[in-house]
Amino acid sequence: MTNRNLCFLLILLGLHLTCVFSWKKDEFRNCNQTPFCKRARARKPGSCSLVAHGVSISDGELTAKLISKIQENQEDESQIKPLILTLSVYQDGIMRLKIDEDPSLDPPKKRFEVPDVIVPEFPSKKIWLPRLSTETIGGDAGPSSFVYLSDGYVAVIRHDPFEVYVRDKAGKRVVSLNSHGLFDFEQLRQKKEGDDWEERFKGHTDTRPYGPQSISFDVTFYEADFVYGIPEHATSLALKPTRGPGVEESEPYRLFNLDVFEYIHDSPFGIYGSIPFMISHGNSRGTSGFFWLNAAEMQIDVLDYGWDAESGISLPSSQSRIDTFWMSEAGIVDAFFFVGPEPKDVIRQYTSVTGTPAMPQLFSIAYHQCRWNYRDEEDVENVDSKFDEHDIPYDVLWLDIEHTDGKKYFTWDRVLFPHPEEMQRKIAAKGRRMVTIVDPHIKRDESFPLHREATQKGYYVKDATGNDYDGWCWPGSSSYLDMLNPEIRSWWAEKFSLQNYVGSTPSLYIWNDMNEPSVFNGPEVTMPRDSLHYGGVEHRELHNTYGYYFHMATADGLVKRGNGKDRPFVLSRAVFAGTQRYGAVWTGDNSADWDHLRASIPMVLTLGLTGISFSGADVGGFFGNTEPDLLVRWYQVGAYYPFFRGHAHHDTKRREPWLFGERNTELIRDAIHVRYSLLPYFYTLFREANTSGVPVMRPLWMEFPFEEATFSNDEAFMVGNSLLVQGIYTEQAKHASIYLPGKESWYDLITGAAYKGGMTHKMEVSEESIPAFQRAGTIVPRKDRFRRSSTQMANDPYTLVIALNSSQAAEGEIYIDDGKSYEFQKGAYIHRQFVFSNGKLTSSNLASVPSSDTQYPLDAVVERIILLGHASDPKSALIESIKPEC
Repeated sequence: MTNRNLCFLLILLGLHLTCVFSWKKDEFRNCNQTPFCKRARARKPGSCSLVAHGVSISDGELTAKLISKIQENQEDESQIKPLILTLSVYQDGIMRLKIDEDPSLDPPKKRFEVPDVIVPEFPSKKIWLPRLSTETIGGDAGPSSFVYLSDGYVAVIRHDPFEVYVRDKAGKRVVSLNSHGLFDFEQLRQKKEGDDWEERFKGHTDTRPYGPQSISFDVTFYEADFVYGIPEHATSLALKPTRGPGVEESEPYRLFNLDVFEYIHDSPFGIYGSIPFMISHGNSRGTSGFFWLNAAEMQIDVLDYGWDAESGISLPSSQSRIDTFWMSEAGIVDAFFFVGPEPKDVIRQYTSVTGTPAMPQLFSIAYHQCRWNYRDEEDVENVDSKFDEHDIPYDVLWLDIEHTDGKKYFTWDRVLFPHPEEMQRKIAAKGRRMVTIVDPHIKRDESFPLHREATQKGYYVKDATGNDYDGWCWPGSSSYLDMLNPEIRSWWAEKFSLQNYVGSTPSLYIWNDMNEPSVFNGPEVTMPRDSLHYGGVEHRELHNTYGYYFHMATADGLVKRGNGKDRPFVLSRAVFAGTQRYGAVWTGDNSADWDHLRASIPMVLTLGLTGISFSGADVGGFFGNTEPDLLVRWYQVGAYYPFFRGHAHHDTKRREPWLFGERNTELIRDAIHVRYSLLPYFYTLFREANTSGVPVMRPLWMEFPFEEATFSNDEAFMVGNSLLVQGIYTEQAKHASIYLPGKESWYDLITGAAYKGGMTHKMEVSEESIPAFQRAGTIVPRKDRFRRSSTQMANDPYTLVIALNSSQAAEGEIYIDDGKSYEFQKGAYIHRQFVFSNGKLTSSNLASVPSSDTQYPLDAVVERIILLGHASDPKSALIESIKPEC
């Protein structure tokens, strides 16, 4: 949703703003209007004066003090005080670096460290450092200290000038921090008479009680061709330089969760999510990563080759690297270095810190139908029946804010929805579910019990004066729950019980929108930075995690509702590191145009690279009236998104799949059928993501890491390791140029025709489908009987599509469980590997042998085998069940 339709709210607030339906650049700050960003960008290489003193091992960690070489007047309270550095090592080659103010020097307050993002089991993977090695590296004036990571990788802390880096077994650098001497740490201090720390923007004043407290530093990735990550931006997969010779200087990549409706494409401007995790990849070395656990506003420059040459720091021509510059308004340095060296290694290392994606319910990876808003129960029933009438499967029907009583969440408009339980039961009888929206703003209405209770308990975020913060959102005057507080999250979770959420049933799931948080009358349409949270934490320090904690509490509520038996489904718009543990996300309020269809691919790919595998874009575009050609192409691409939902703004024309003529209905139906046939394959991939972190939808270079032609290709993508999909992003396209990587062949999903790998093919494009191919050497499980919903497909037979490689061999997997509960964690699942070799197909068990009381029963069998690329047709085949004992 967007907020610009509420012109009357803005008028009531005296803002005198006009309602528009395009992104207004001047509503949001740029770097020059953001003091910490402007100061940091003005710094010159080599300006850091810190040196490391007292480097030693304490409690299994490397510790040191960072002291400035600049001698300040000892009576000057603004002098640079020593900082405390700790460096720790964890299993699988992960290094953690923390830099904070020295608590013994009594800073005005403790700087914020982001809680509840690092998974509880990660600290137990810490490796106790036994000793420290110190030596002088050739050419240095002083010593450096070394600690072993793993597999030949070594962490190095250079004492003077201060620098931290990782080198590999060949002695080559992998990732470094402060190689260019740009590190800066603005320390908290007491306000003195005459200090003016206030910042102003668009009539809003930020009081800044502790003064400037930003941190900035450079990070260099060595032997890298491209860097990726740091969502969420509507831009290319490979991040473009923002500064440097030959580059027209642009804004840095901004990480600050904002309600930027109808965002523009090809822009570094931050939108709904912020994940400060960057991945580098190159042909010579491989992949590495860097993650800064910090929830304050962040700005990141990607610096072009030779960017600092004028300052006397040059790059040897024999070495390739990518320099980046990270700037944050507040927090501490809590940084993680990942050495890879393969793409999937870095993803595994990162998700060992922030968590692997939750295993979704099976229904949630099927097709969802949404609109702002389905008007009433009659409308819901009509839409549901029309899907059946037109033989189009779907699994979930959604209700937006208009279903509530006056925008009060957990309520129903009893005129429009007088029988919500009966409505949900009718839908559930067909194996379908419903979703309702629950946003974080609570209507300030004394007749609303939720508001009264939150007020009485003191559960709202406070303004700078200590009163409950009062902002403006959909209901009008609203307050926002302080989700940083675990007590409040637990209280919120209880609101989803069937007793508390009157009118809900077990088949109802939840949508968290506007949780950046969006505040219509706030600075940059969000909460003031000097608002106060649990423990005296300023909103500026935790802003990017507000929606994360709200998502966490909501998901916990659905788990509690089902007594811990069923997995939740909660969709969130706001995103932070760790979001993958709680549910799905989508890319927000996009537009019905070809550019937004095109931009959706790198956006979803980037989210997957940063742990969030369960994501997608609104099919058809949220804003605007989509033309049939665009809508059909969007369904054809969307069928391969991990999260597949059609959604539209209430001002758009209705766009259910049967409203565009018989031919277009047929094409959309076929696209949705593709998704349903591939549900066994998708579900298997979600299990892979759940165990390893590797995303469902992947850039080509993740599967082909040494093919340079894949490094910047974000028009095509992989679904798992077996399927390659090429979107069509132009109107009335007749041809497409498609690069098929690898040495083996690829088979067209529709015709079975073989195409040679390692080259670009110019192919004719028809309206029936977009180009999609199965990789030679793989086996893909399908279900080819179409039902009303995925639930009704449970015991349908399987088809195995075997695409043989040049050795006449192939392999693949299938994962099956009950699709809804946590029993799979006890061993109640089937995980089989299929191998075709020497003319025979065999199946073996990949799961640990389950106990007799947790075996998963299954009535389905492998009914059909499709063999692609076989030298001669087989004469016979033995088809068995796929139960664990076979």
